[in-house]
Amino acid sequence: MAATSEHGGTRQAVRTDGGLLLFRVAGVPVLLAPSWWIGSLIVVVLYAPLVGRLLPDASAATSWLLAGAFALLLGLSVLAHELGHCLVALRLGIPVRRLRLFLLGGLSEVARTPKRPGDEGMVAAAGPAVSLLLGGFCGLLMFAVPPDGAVWLLVAECAVANLAVGVFNLLPGLPLDGGRLVRAGVWAVTGIRSKGTRAAVAGGAVVAAGLVVWALWGLATASPDRWLRLGVCVVTAWFVILGARSELAADARRTWPAGLVLEELVRPVLQLPAESPVSDALAASAGRGVVLVRADGVAAGLLDVGAAERLAGSSPHAPAELAAEPIRAETVLLASEPGEDVVERVRETAAWQFLVVDDEGRPAGVLRRDDLRAALNRRTR
Repeated sequence: MAATSEHGGTRQAVRTDGGLLLFRVAGVPVLLAPSWWIGSLIVVVLYAPLVGRLLPDASAATSWLLAGAFALLLGLSVLAHELGHCLVALRLGIPVRRLRLFLLGGLSEVARTPKRPGDEGMVAAAGPAVSLLLGGFCGLLMFAVPPDGAVWLLVAECAVANLAVGVFNLLPGLPLDGGRLVRAGVWAVTGIRSKGTRAAVAGGAVVAAGLVVWALWGLATASPDRWLRLGVCVVTAWFVILGARSELAADARRTWPAGLVLEELVRPVLQLPAESPVSDALAASAGRGVVLVRADGVAAGLLDVGAAERLAGSSPHAPAELAAEPIRAETVLLASEPGEDVVERVRETAAWQFLVVDDEGRPAGVLRRDDLRAALNRRTR
């Protein structure tokens, strides 16, 4: 889990499962993945010879230094781009788990899918908008700096880095922002998000193919930046292909199959006193969900079968309430909820069973995560 620890009054960044924690923005951890260093090294190695051609009088040390500066500016450009996504998502009430910088890109991991195509479009557009604004500002700044020097080249590098990040991400294919804009557009027109995903995944395949063709064209014409172009294009095309496949798989997991009815998956619900012996409650739970109710009529929770089995093994007459999983707002589903909302809620919530209630709030059954997963897998094969 991402965290910072304080010892003796000093803050120390600690390793996380996603990389090195740099800082937090509105509570969202910003992580630097180990692969970012690899990507930056590739940029430095491929860009240093190009600096020597742009500044013929520059020494080898200066060329390497400016190449390193370009790699850093590219990373900062990606960071600014992702912060644009992150802040707009938070503004729209969409939680963000973390922001990661890796290899040659970045990713803002939202905790739930936007509910409306307009929200998806605004989050997607925010990143390129930040990049293009920064690129335009640096482009204007170039006119205020003496040309043909190292400072001018640094400003030009910043302009190019931001414009490249902004323009590239507007290409119309997932997982790029342009692909998300395509999905939002198709979703808005058809009312079906999955159709937008398929269209944007097809766009991702076209983008990847275009990157490979452009790299090969650079080699065929002996372009001065051919090796830099080849390295960046191959890595980026690979990233686009993997990202598009991941988006398609995620959409399949989220989509509620036609003909599937929630009532088919819900287990019958049984209400038992919370003080019932756990062994009795466990026996009664076969094929059913058990709501444990206290003497005052308040639900103590749903019987956690795993916890109940462990408790029954040592204390079979202990109150079943000791093996109850609390009923929280996020673990209560309406029987009339749209299927895709049910899938989304189950995917977001750390619980293995959910209480399903009717429109009057009366228990209608219990949905178990494994039952839902099995049904979705059967329907998507």
